[in-house]
Amino acid sequence: MKKLNYVWFCTDQQRYDTIGALGNPNISTPNLDRLVREGTAFLRAYTQSPMCTPSRSSFLTGRYPRSARGSINGNLVFSRDETLVTKLFADEGYTCGLVGKLHLTSVYKRMEARTDDGYSYFQWSHHPFDSWEEGLNDYQTWLKEKGVDWRKAYGAPFHDGVLPAPQPLPEKIRGIAAEYHQTTWCVEKAIEFIEQSKDGPWCISINPFDPHPPFDPPEEYKAKIDAAKLPLPAWKEGELAGKPEFQTDCYLHGSQRGLVRPACEMNDDEKREVIRDYYAEVMLIDDQLGRLMDYLDHTGQRENTVIIFMSDHGEMLGDHGQYWKGGLFYEQLVHVPLILSCPGTIQQGLRSDALVELVDLSPTLLELSGLPVPAYMQGKSLAGILKGTADPSYHKDCVYTEYYYSAGRPHQVCATMYYDGRYKVVVHHNGEIGELYDHAVDPEEFHNLWDEPDSQQLRAEMVLKCFDHTILCNIDRVLGNTGMY
Repeated sequence: MKKLNYVWFCTDQQRYDTIGALGNPNISTPNLDRLVREGTAFLRAYTQSPMCTPSRSSFLTGRYPRSARGSINGNLVFSRDETLVTKLFADEGYTCGLVGKLHLTSVYKRMEARTDDGYSYFQWSHHPFDSWEEGLNDYQTWLKEKGVDWRKAYGAPFHDGVLPAPQPLPEKIRGIAAEYHQTTWCVEKAIEFIEQSKDGPWCISINPFDPHPPFDPPEEYKAKIDAAKLPLPAWKEGELAGKPEFQTDCYLHGSQRGLVRPACEMNDDEKREVIRDYYAEVMLIDDQLGRLMDYLDHTGQRENTVIIFMSDHGEMLGDHGQYWKGGLFYEQLVHVPLILSCPGTIQQGLRSDALVELVDLSPTLLELSGLPVPAYMQGKSLAGILKGTADPSYHKDCVYTEYYYSAGRPHQVCATMYYDGRYKVVVHHNGEIGELYDHAVDPEEFHNLWDEPDSQQLRAEMVLKCFDHTILCNIDRVLGNTGMY
């Protein structure tokens, strides 16, 4: 039997509620909608960290961030004790490639330090900006080959000559044209890789920077959305009074220690413009995904290729007065899109409401390929749901997310989240206040029950469940000698 190929499309910072077919009437995503029709969409998928490096260290290894020792965003090194699923694929004869970011280690003034990741084709571009010496950012090299001066084509002032300077009004950034955009480059290089590897089996990781801030889509994509018709961010006056203090600080002084304009200083039009620009970036992603799907169709590879579409974590986008990411556990940040499609293998048109986690992906891909799942993987394969041999409404009792000072200076938070599908508890291990929400009556998480007198028994039960799960989910189950000596 011919082995399956894999297109692993992971966007950066994309919310779960950005797909038309899954309930957002304000965005056009025809290709993601098609993927939903032709595959299985997990409606309650959760990241293991609301930050890039910890999340990626988890879903690429099938282990929780703390176990994988990847809890800090931008570690200096990636643990040599950890094995990426792409390395396991390469050891089994797969040709593996990556386009875009990997972000298992720091990228500050350098190309990130690679582990033995299994990628023989490696086109690296952590972000599109010209932040490294010539030749390190492969996207910038591609632009130069096309005769494009990125600084002239990208319409924004620069900080330190390389990164866009902070912008008080997002619409003042004119993003580069779609044909020269980094997301476009990612898909072009992915097709190049598939052309070189089409005898298979192969696996290509496509990791664009979008829709990560700054929200700078091409102007032609901004023009497709009427900002005035967009809903305002979710917000209830006074909601932050009973929540961790740093959230109020972000609201008043700007998220990420002031890198983002404070929500309290923005008018309604400006808030809607941020959402418009973010949605425009998602729509560009959708078009490029469609380009890749069409290529697979035209070359006869679609039936034998598993497409995974997901994001590492979400984006606050002004909800609860917060922007970007950090030590927050709102649905907007921890709930992510997850769709898998392969018409010859995976159920089509299935919308599973089971609780699932991104840590489950590595064992899933191995099982789909008929490869053994190592005992050290802590995730639980989704292959049964995908193939129709398991109940699509149940996978796990709960999902778990962690944040151990993951972003350094911004958001000095050490916290873990436990969510059972109704109640969500966030235990802040370095503070007196925690968070407790009942989604049956408060799905938007406006009302923190942590200090409510009538919720103290529930709080105690949920804190204990969170503690137990934090310990148990991180157990290393490695096969070995079970004798006394």
